[in-house]
Amino acid sequence: MTNSAVMVKNEYLQEVINKVKEKCGFEPEFIQAMEEVLTTLEPVVQKHEKEYKDIALLERLTEPERIISFRVPWLDDNGKVQVNRGYRVQFNGAIGPYKGGLRFHPSVNQSILKFLGFEQIFKNALTGLPIGGGKGGSDFDPKGKSDNEIMRFCQSFMTELQKYIGQDVDVPAGDIGVGAREIGYLFGQFRKIRNSYEAGVLTGKGLEYGGSLVRTQATGYGLLYFMREMLKANGQNLNGKTVIISGSGNVAIYAAEKAYEFGAKVLGMSDSNGCIYDENGVNLDIIKEIKEVKRGRIKEYLNYVPNAIYSENSGSVPAVYKIKAEIILPCATQNDINLETAKILVANGAIAVGEGANMPTTPDAVEYFIQNKVLFAPGKAANAGGVATSALEMAQNSMRYSWNYDEVDQKLDGIMTNIFKNCEKAAKEYGYEGNYVVGANIAAFRKIAKAMRAQGVI
Repeated sequence: MTNSAVMVKNEYLQEVINKVKEKCGFEPEFIQAMEEVLTTLEPVVQKHEKEYKDIALLERLTEPERIISFRVPWLDDNGKVQVNRGYRVQFNGAIGPYKGGLRFHPSVNQSILKFLGFEQIFKNALTGLPIGGGKGGSDFDPKGKSDNEIMRFCQSFMTELQKYIGQDVDVPAGDIGVGAREIGYLFGQFRKIRNSYEAGVLTGKGLEYGGSLVRTQATGYGLLYFMREMLKANGQNLNGKTVIISGSGNVAIYAAEKAYEFGAKVLGMSDSNGCIYDENGVNLDIIKEIKEVKRGRIKEYLNYVPNAIYSENSGSVPAVYKIKAEIILPCATQNDINLETAKILVANGAIAVGEGANMPTTPDAVEYFIQNKVLFAPGKAANAGGVATSALEMAQNSMRYSWNYDEVDQKLDGIMTNIFKNCEKAAKEYGYEGNYVVGANIAAFRKIAKAMRAQGVI
């Protein structure tokens, strides 16, 4: 594993990195994601340098096939017109239709969506399913908005987005700020404009109109399936282990649920304001009530469990990471764990980190974990369960048929187990045994590179 401070030895690889940094220097999140991947690919690039260079494979890999940006006007409940910006980054379709979520959050910009779309290429390749990489969203903030305001925004957003998507072209899903409610409004507007029932155009749909069982739980469950395999390969297991989880949204809740199933105890969870600590184990029924029903703040947990402890975030280390635990599951947002935080976690006895969010760990923190023998499950592999189950939803839509809960869950477990084995195998093959960051990047890249080479320079 390397980071931006390390120069790679391969001249072609370094040349590509420098060109992307020069061209996209105003996109820090994308630069970080690009460097994190490319710097780990040196042994593969060294082996195939001439053929990659002749067809500018890396240059094409780091340039999106298409970026769509559009305005989204909508009417608020006071009758005032509001305007947001919408995006869709269709990054790479060599393996299948573009696939990736829509994020509605004030932080959304082109850099963040390019980083997420770039990561999605590799994540989707790792699933073994025929899906390419894309991402989209808007700087719209659903928090504090009424259902009618969210409906009007989603309808305006889809009125433009529908021109560029389709079940064989680009299949969005949900992400931060886009849940079942938003997907329903988006799908309804798509259906009205297109005048056809193209169920496979969006995933994360309600069960009543083409959704899949287990999709809600998939990212969190998949994270724990990957973590189980990683621990097993290193002579350990989850039973009896203590866990802390950053976040308390969909991924965090179902990661905690599966952690309990595997015999672990979740001591702490968080939101953007702070964290709760419950020495008896966080009560997930209460978290679900607060977050999924009331859409409240995690501090409200103390109204149900007075003996729990709430700590506000302050400084550069989120409060949840100060809780001592063996298993660390960052399930919130990017760059949540920096080097300072990593040092605290290692000192507190962490043995494994599993990324439920996309790029929640800075490169120097990842390096520190690996140097200190902390098992590290990178997001593009460990949190691929969500998109994998989205692809299973697409398959069910194509067949006009639904699998039962156990069938989908078994398929998800099998996919995550195979992802781990492929990461483990690729890392070992190139001399990085136990480094699942390098293994994930190489395993995914080899599949994408073969598809791109086969299809010519396009």
